[in-house]
Amino acid sequence: MRTSQRATSGQSPRGHASQRSSWTITSHWLIWVAPIALLSSVRSVVNHGFSVELMESMMAVAKEFFNLPPEEKKRHYSDDPSKKMRLSTSFNVRKETVHNWRDYLRLHCHPLEELVQDWPSDPPSFKEVVSSYCKEVRALGFRLLGMISESLGLEEDYIKNVLGDQEQHMAINCYPACPEPELTYGLPAHTDPNALTILLQDQLVAGLQVLRDGKWIAVNPYPNAFVINIGDQLQALSNGKYRSVWHRAIVNSQKQRMSVASFLCPCNTALISPPEKLTEDGTHAVYRSFTYDEYYKKFWSRNLDQEHCLELFKTDRL
Repeated sequence: MRTSQRATSGQSPRGHASQRSSWTITSHWLIWVAPIALLSSVRSVVNHGFSVELMESMMAVAKEFFNLPPEEKKRHYSDDPSKKMRLSTSFNVRKETVHNWRDYLRLHCHPLEELVQDWPSDPPSFKEVVSSYCKEVRALGFRLLGMISESLGLEEDYIKNVLGDQEQHMAINCYPACPEPELTYGLPAHTDPNALTILLQDQLVAGLQVLRDGKWIAVNPYPNAFVINIGDQLQALSNGKYRSVWHRAIVNSQKQRMSVASFLCPCNTALISPPEKLTEDGTHAVYRSFTYDEYYKKFWSRNLDQEHCLELFKTDRL
């Protein structure tokens, strides 16, 4: 399913990537959830409360799925981004002129009881493990949104309420070993269009990078930990106090890499606008009000490597 086309750019995918073996988080725009504490410049919390066994089971069943015979996986293939369960390749093959070195299984996960019946039945444990994982990820995401709300001087449930009955999506990513990794990406530089992303990394193979101070920094796997990305909707809601994370995935020539990304998304009718408390001192709203449905359609109408979609919603463009 993955195509052999290669991405080309003026800079190697590995250009400027840091060789540091660890990463210290010092800004609002990325939060690292470690086994002991949530570390950020905002606040700390002890114990992310997630079962390590469930994290391991999720990664194991993800690998099992992508190790299935091609004819079994092919039954789930679609390039229609509106489908609630599909196996696909690259990012948006209908819009891209050059594809990326990535296969992925995309699942809509809320309301879970209405969707899980259409998920793959092979591996046999897939539905049980993934549905249990989705429930725990959703609860963790809501706890994080509460902390972010409070860090902005808002009521704990402010952001959760504004976002409405949040949708939840999952992308189980497979980045196969690539014969010429310097010529392509797993995913090129982008921010996430949703509110919050909870990423479970492959513990054996690195590949995630984030942009910091103009340099690409490697985010190496940390045992029993999640990487939490702030998405575009939280940047808009916080009036720019939080920043969505520019990140990308690189590939290597030796090993397949897996990751499991869970996305908390506003309901389509949610009105994204900074709360009055963040503008009552005379600070102007950085972005115009918009619905998530409007934003999401604009995001999917474009290529991933184009101008930051949120730039199109700035008030100074009016």
